Amino acid sequence: MNNRKLASTGAIALGVLLILASIGTWILVSTTLSDQRITIGEDAVCLSETEVRGPFSAYCQAQTIDRNVLEITDGQTYAELPRDDERRATAQNASFLQASLFTSILAFGVAAMAFGMGVIFVLIGLGMRDVSENIAKVDSSSSM
Repeated sequence: MNNRKLASTGAIALGVLLILASIGTWILVSTTLSDQRITIGEDAVCLSETEVRGPFSAYCQAQTIDRNVLEITDGQTYAELPRDDERRATAQNASFLQASLFTSILAFGVAAMAFGMGVIFVLIGLGMRDVSENIAKVDSSSSM
């Protein structure tokens, strides 16, 4: 196998690997969120009464948590509340929940980016293969 064919096969294989990994990641994160059985409340900023399963519903739930906790704490964040304030534990839990939801949003984004990169690598590999075959044809016709 010549170097050009090896490089094109490697690019295609890498692309397929990225596509499969991104699909697996998307399914894993979506399933994990779904297993939590989180439903966005009717007072939500967006997508009210929707089950949290994907990046948009996770974002809406995080925004709703933020709005609700700021109402409870009179606009103060966890760090701004005095240590002896009884609302501090609520603010802390809300911060942790938001961070978890934003982490899942980030995982969805990375999976989408990996999928796109996988498609690009497959296309590059196919293009390299086509160019390699054309070069081989030109080389064989010029040697006659």
